Amino acid sequence: MFPRYLMNFDLNSTSADITDFVVIGSGIAGMYCALHLSAYGRVLVISKDKFPDGSSLYAQGGIAAAVGKEDSPAIHLRDTLAAGAGVCNLKAVKILTEQGPAHIKKLMEIGVPFDQKANSICLTREGAHSIPRILHAGGDATGKIICQVLAEKLASTANIYVLENTMAVDLLSQEGQCTGVLVLSKEGRPYPIYSRAVVLASGGIGQLYEKTTNPPGATGDGIAMAARMGAGTIHMEFVQFHPTMLDHENLQGFLISEAVRGEGAVLRNDKGESFMPKYHALADLAPRDIVTRAIYSEMARGSSKGNSPKVYLDATGFARDFFKRRFPTIYNTCNQLGINPSSDMIPVTPGAHYLMGGIETDTWGRTSIKGLFACGEVACNGASGANRLASNSLLECLVFGYRTAKAASCQYEARTPKIKPLTLKYTGQNTARVTKAKLQEYDRQLKKSMQTNVGVIRDARGLNSQMKFLKRLFPLLLSELGSREGLELQNKIIVSYLITQGALTRKTSCGAHYRSDAQSSSQSSDKQGITPSKMH
Repeated sequence: MFPRYLMNFDLNSTSADITDFVVIGSGIAGMYCALHLSAYGRVLVISKDKFPDGSSLYAQGGIAAAVGKEDSPAIHLRDTLAAGAGVCNLKAVKILTEQGPAHIKKLMEIGVPFDQKANSICLTREGAHSIPRILHAGGDATGKIICQVLAEKLASTANIYVLENTMAVDLLSQEGQCTGVLVLSKEGRPYPIYSRAVVLASGGIGQLYEKTTNPPGATGDGIAMAARMGAGTIHMEFVQFHPTMLDHENLQGFLISEAVRGEGAVLRNDKGESFMPKYHALADLAPRDIVTRAIYSEMARGSSKGNSPKVYLDATGFARDFFKRRFPTIYNTCNQLGINPSSDMIPVTPGAHYLMGGIETDTWGRTSIKGLFACGEVACNGASGANRLASNSLLECLVFGYRTAKAASCQYEARTPKIKPLTLKYTGQNTARVTKAKLQEYDRQLKKSMQTNVGVIRDARGLNSQMKFLKRLFPLLLSELGSREGLELQNKIIVSYLITQGALTRKTSCGAHYRSDAQSSSQSSDKQGITPSKMH
């Protein structure tokens, strides 16, 4: 139902690049995969913006792994399954938790300086973890520091080349096999790159929503490209909203790490009440989906009177200067906005954060298309289930980035693919001109409607309304918009459709997918530790 390509092109008259492997995305998953692929041939890493890029840079809390003396892969597995609400792929979770510690050791060997105290790695606790197992670096700059170390390692590794400010537009195929990618250079010129294998590590979909913790480039490009090629997607309805995004008019999308609650901070409503104990036995350390819905419920209280009560994160009980030392990035950012976390409560709100679904893969990153692989947030092997356990995402990037590299390295087709000349011209293409202002308006409407209809709480009425809205945008998919903004909008339309379709199909509540009209709402709500009456 989607067009195969978004742009007209003529590969007969276009210069091309040829490499062994293409990795689309320069977050932790893409860089770690590229690092291990470099032993098997020339690797070209495509970075949509500057290098490195992606949501990995903004991961504050840390990385979960069973490295503590009181921890074990079995306990980590148990916590992951519990958070995943019965939808996890047990095989994938076992691989993640058992192989994770070895990759933590690898990061330390290449120079990642995890925070230590008395010569021991500092471990903290986050929501739904039964014991402290979150490693962190720079206090609350874990993702940024890991990305910096990996970027430096890639720069000094033979066989790895980086294309910055280059957008991947479409995957190329021949006879059912992925043979490369069509990219848009920073000058706006489309050209093909051919390869033995393509790895999608292009990140998430947060920019489909009005409120998100994701960077501007998180527009679902990889999922949309794969869907247009015919690759399978799965669990698209499971969109995780982070409970505590900073709620401030002068700064959008800034994350207040879950580790702040792990260190003892408490959520309070506008009456100053600590409300999480009434929603879950783990109170402020309940799984993210439950905390998010609880905040949503507290904020919705009194909305019928025309107001929207605030929710706050209270860390004022921390010891003197602890917040500043432990969370320097958050502390300094809040201070710049006139909020002193040591004495002021921090206003927070849920924001679209992470997609548990994505391109369906096995535990080696293989998709349903030969020659196409995926790892990181763009991929779904079932390890996260219906609700990702906090700080498992960076571990997934490492474990499955490595395994994807091993699988892709076995793609032993000839180095120079025998490509048939391909010229694409749309038949019946929509030639109506779409102005930049109109694109921006469509984008605004799309984000607003996704936030309203396919957000934290859903029902059939809203989902059907969203589906009708998206179908009205479908003619844009047959318009050659050409610019990065236009291509991103087209990708957003496709991925929004896949998420909405998944949410309509799954009629019961499960994990991050909560339907207020669920056919078995009482059963699913009790399982999640939150009753329907508290959500209305």
